[in-house]
Formats: sequence, structure tokens, C-alpha cells
Amino acid sequence: MKEVLIIYYSQTGQLTDVLKNIASSLSGEEVSISYHEIVPKKKFPFPWKQEEFYGAFPETFLQIPTPLEPVPSQIIQKKYDLVILGYTTWYLTPSIPVNSFLKSEEANQLLANTPVITVSASRNMWIMAQEKVKKLLVQNKAKLVGNIALVDRNMNHISVITIVHWLMGGKKTRMLGIFPKPGVSDNDINSASRFGTSIKNSLLQNEYSNLQENLLKIGAVKVDPSLIATDIRGNVVFAKWASHLIKKNGEERKKWLVYFKYYLLFAIWLIAPIVYIVYLLTYIPMYRKIQKDKAYYSSVELKKD
Repeated sequence: MKEVLIIYYSQTGQLTDVLKNIASSLSGEEVSISYHEIVPKKKFPFPWKQEEFYGAFPETFLQIPTPLEPVPSQIIQKKYDLVILGYTTWYLTPSIPVNSFLKSEEANQLLANTPVITVSASRNMWIMAQEKVKKLLVQNKAKLVGNIALVDRNMNHISVITIVHWLMGGKKTRMLGIFPKPGVSDNDINSASRFGTSIKNSLLQNEYSNLQENLLKIGAVKVDPSLIATDIRGNVVFAKWASHLIKKNGEERKKWLVYFKYYLLFAIWLIAPIVYIVYLLTYIPMYRKIQKDKAYYSSVELKKD
């Protein structure tokens, strides 16, 4: 009997549905699946209020851990053949609860010398968050063998509007009855069960060398090359904002968070389109690098610093 542990944190339930659909075709007589939901001692709100949403930025981006409820003893004492780690992206970074878990001693106990598959559900920019997860997995001596990244397929600015409607309103509904539903589509969530079959084959054979290639063939990852530069550049700018904001307290912090909010709106609506235009203009001379980047970010490899 193969033992699989699914570790996750999901505010909206969208990622939970994805993971359960993957598990539906993974479980069976030869595979036993356990679940561990990461629970912060201080809960994060959903739906969000604007002040709390922007207030979570510095600690999120700087990957500052928050205290978590302990992993149950029946989970921590068992050795698993495979761990599936489900996470969402906050501010181009794994969410605070997932980051906190990956920096814990419990994560080291559960993940050391264990194959890990990451599963993310995000708006559209997940590449740099995945790079951060890769580094934390290395620190825990885990072996990343697969990655599934599901995204909102709507155009960038439409998805910005709809995700705000969802996060601030708390319901995954069509805004004004005319916008598409936010987040990963129902079809992509429901069809996530197809990934479980490939995972199960590798699990039962204890052979993961071709797993990511097999997952890619069935649409586990689609790298949008036009967003790579935006994600990388966003991390550079966010690093400056986060380092500045983390030093602020009280009313001073609130004031600077308002500035950050307006910068974020400016970046999304004005800077991002300019970056996209530059991408289009440089596509031909940068073609080889673009293809190389797509191949790397679709893989489970980690660049050496």
C-alpha cells in the first residue's frame, strides 16, 4: 500500500476542489491518501477587507512565517511515499500559511527524502512563486518530481477585475452578470482528475523521472512567456516596497500601504501593458531565450544561484 499525503491551504475552497479531483483518480486499493490542512493560529480573513488585504503584503513577500496549529501526531509520525503540496499565490509569493509550513521543523520531518508534487491555483503569475517553493523544498531535502499550475484563462485585466470581486465579495460569481467567473474555470477544476492517473502510474512504479513530461502532455503547466518578465520585474519592485513597509508601524504603515495600493493599480493598468508591448517588439530577437525560459519554468529543475 502506497501512502500519499496531501498538504494544502485554501481560503476559497478552489484549490481544495482541484486537489480532491486529482485524488479521485489517484486513490484506490493500492493507494491510501491522507490530508493535512495548514491552519494558521491567527486566521486570515475571507472575504478580505482592503486594509487587511494590502496589509498582508510585506510579510507575504518577505516570507515571514506566522505561527501554525501543529500537525496531528498521526500525520507527523508516518512516512509517506509521496507528498502533494497545494498552494496559492499571494503577491507573487506562496501564501503566508504555506510559506510558514515550509519553514517549519514539521515540514522537514514530512518532506525530507520524499518525492513532492506541487499543485497551484492562481490568477496568472505563479512562476516566481514556484521558484520560491522550489528553494524551500531543497532546504527541506525534498525531491520535487512534478508540478501542476492551474490559472485563470481570461485576459489579464479582466482577471484583475474579477479576482478583486471574488476576494473582496467572498463569492465566485459573475460580476454584474456580464464578467466571466473569477479564478480557475470549473472545467479545469473538474478535469484535474486526469493528472491523478499519471501520478498514480509513477507512484506505483516508484519512478518519477518522466512524470513532469507526462503531466505537461496533458496540460499541467502552460507558461505564458509574456508574463515572465512582468513576474521577474514585479519581484524586484516588490522587494523594495516590502523592505520599506516592514519598517513602518501604526498610522505610518497605513499611510504607506495606501501609497502601495495606488502603485499596484498603476503597475497593473499602465506598466504591465508597456511590458507586454516590449515583449512583442523583442519577440523575434529574443525567441531562443523565450523558448529556453518556457522549457525551464515548465520543468521541476531549480537553477543554481
